[in-house]
Amino acid sequence: MRPEFEIGDEVRVTRNVRNDGTFPGMNTGTLIMRRGSTGTVVDRGTFLQDQIIYTVHFLGDDRVVGCREEELIAIDAPWNPSKFEFRDKVVALKTFAVNGEIIAEAGDEGEILMVLRETEGEMAYHVRFPGHTLQILESRLDWADPEQAKLEEMT
Repeated sequence: MRPEFEIGDEVRVTRNVRNDGTFPGMNTGTLIMRRGSTGTVVDRGTFLQDQIIYTVHFLGDDRVVGCREEELIAIDAPWNPSKFEFRDKVVALKTFAVNGEIIAEAGDEGEILMVLRETEGEMAYHVRFPGHTLQILESRLDWADPEQAKLEEMT
């Protein structure tokens, strides 16, 4: 297990970081850091001997947060912000079919399985609809929960 980042490296968090119960003064599930936020690695350690955890100081929010290596990229790495992320509930804005078979109709709910940040142009996702997983462009999806959309706009 070789660390990707060194102490002093500037990094960007690629996923929303929520309290897993270890961040004091906040309820479990509360948003701690918004994806895209940048900070500096101030320490690193391991969890369960197979995950590197970086202590990152997010100067803009004056918060020190533990982040897993897969949640971070170098500050100068390409960054495509996304509307949705892993496990978000979404609805299809159009009907989707494969070989003439309707997989999801407009209004059907799905779940984001993967954010495809490396795609050219518009952000895309792997979305799980009952019985099928499809790659769908961001503009073809909306929040399943209108309250979630309001929360995302506020953060």
